[in-house]
Amino acid sequence: MKYNRLGNTGLYVSEICLGTMTFSGKGFFDGKIGTLNQTEATALIQRSVEAGVNFIDTADVYSSGESEVMTGQALKDLAIPRKDIVLATKVFGRMGPGPNDMGASRGHIMDAVSRSLERLQTDHIDLYQIHQADLVTPVEEIMRALDDLVSQRMVRYIGCSNWEAWRLMKAQGIADKRGWARFESLQAYYSIAGRDMDRELVPPMAAQQIGCMAGSPLAG
Repeated sequence: MKYNRLGNTGLYVSEICLGTMTFSGKGFFDGKIGTLNQTEATALIQRSVEAGVNFIDTADVYSSGESEVMTGQALKDLAIPRKDIVLATKVFGRMGPGPNDMGASRGHIMDAVSRSLERLQTDHIDLYQIHQADLVTPVEEIMRALDDLVSQRMVRYIGCSNWEAWRLMKAQGIADKRGWARFESLQAYYSIAGRDMDRELVPPMAAQQIGCMAGSPLAG
């Protein structure tokens, strides 16, 4: 297994990151993406770790939180030392019926991170990512909330997913101006079938030393 730095940090992650969107499948695209049970998910994580994978990515919205629950339980059952796993999750998707049960507002981020920590059975998240671009919440509010999570040691690094290049650069500029934590990664769809990322996102990511996490590299 090859290992790369996460963005402009000293943290090394395996070149292959295990995504957990296939865990459970409850209420998530009618199970069409995957419906692995706990036993199957645990076996998959075990095989991945044995192959050298130290990077696992999930999200609170995957199967309404059950993917996080299964990931945390698998790591516990396998007795894998917490320091040996770089655990990533995401926030943004709807997690309840209320008007503030989704998005990247300070309120939702603060509520969501505590619940993710509980589901994952851990005291910190290595990489916390904003799952989608929030068209309502000011970028400054998002970055301030994420910086607070880093300061409070609930989160060690921050990233984003499915953001436009201009929004990404605005966030980095705000972080630099305020002395806040910067995005260290961006996760986006990238495969032989979809290479839009090359033109718009890769140049600013390279200039800013932002790590690239290729989502759905086999195009589903």
